[in-house]
Amino acid sequence: MKFKQSIILLLVFVAVGCAPLLPSFETPTVTLSSFRVLPGSSIVPTFEIGLHVINPNRTALKLQGLSYNVELEGFRVLSGVSNQLPVIEAYGEGDVLLQASPDLFSTISLFTNLLNQPRDKFTFSLEALLDIGGLMPKIRVQKEGMLSLAGAKD
Repeated sequence: MKFKQSIILLLVFVAVGCAPLLPSFETPTVTLSSFRVLPGSSIVPTFEIGLHVINPNRTALKLQGLSYNVELEGFRVLSGVSNQLPVIEAYGEGDVLLQASPDLFSTISLFTNLLNQPRDKFTFSLEALLDIGGLMPKIRVQKEGMLSLAGAKD
């Protein structure tokens, strides 16, 4: 029994002794900066999703990976992952640009829904998960809103 207590006591001392070595970490701010259709000759459009990252920490933010989903009118039309991400310097800002093509079946379901219920405004939601590696928690970004086609008409 003393052996178990000694091991537990040793682990507590190690954890307390290492605590000052761990830097304090503030969660970076991530916002949606752009969402647009890229010009192209393909029948299937490609979208560009821009995220702006602000790093309030004294160490650089080395993004390991990112996953994302975009829904229009409740239909998941875009999803993907990326590991080609910039380093956001200490007390710095940076942009992440993602390119995505739509999910064919969800897009067909969306168009069917829009044919049955035409509208000029669409609800959208974006969910992104940024992995900064190590023992740090992943950063979740959620954005919801309305897109309007009223300004797109000629």
